[in-house]
Amino acid sequence: MQSLTRCGARAVRVRRPAELDGLAGLVLPGGESTTLGKLLQASELAQPLRTRAAAGWPMYGSCAGMILLADRLVNEMAGQVTLGGMDVLVRRNAFGRQIDSGETPVIWQPPGQSPTQLNAVLIRAPWVEQAGAGVQILARVATATSEERGEGQGPIVAVQQGNLLATSFHPELDEDLTLHRHFLTLVAASA
Repeated sequence: MQSLTRCGARAVRVRRPAELDGLAGLVLPGGESTTLGKLLQASELAQPLRTRAAAGWPMYGSCAGMILLADRLVNEMAGQVTLGGMDVLVRRNAFGRQIDSGETPVIWQPPGQSPTQLNAVLIRAPWVEQAGAGVQILARVATATSEERGEGQGPIVAVQQGNLLATSFHPELDEDLTLHRHFLTLVAASA
């Protein structure tokens, strides 16, 4: 909320479906994805958010939020609740356990823009293993993180499909507002 406010947006907390009324977009935060899914069900927010995502309402999911927006998960927990909407296959905890959390450089390059290096804070973070034809890959880890990938580029850590945006990392834990500004351009364009 502080990062969005620093960008000039008015940010409010949402805990119930009625609190979605009048909003122009939503950020799905990081945390533990199975717990967040259960909370979305218990608060009766899951279905209204699925409906809004399908209708093109801007949503940004960071870390666990990426998992919530994914259509498919590699290592899905039994009964895991997701919202879907993004044609991506996401691997939960792809960068390792909590002890493996840290910071790494990523290359941010939305279509038509020059590449920029950003600092990514990864906390038990997912990554995108496959992106459908309608998904734009916005960022990858600057270097490959494992030999078995056999690629010159690192894993996919930021994607966009229409007005849905997702990152593996937590930009709110860094001073750089690039991701928040990018999301707000999606919100402004859809308003």
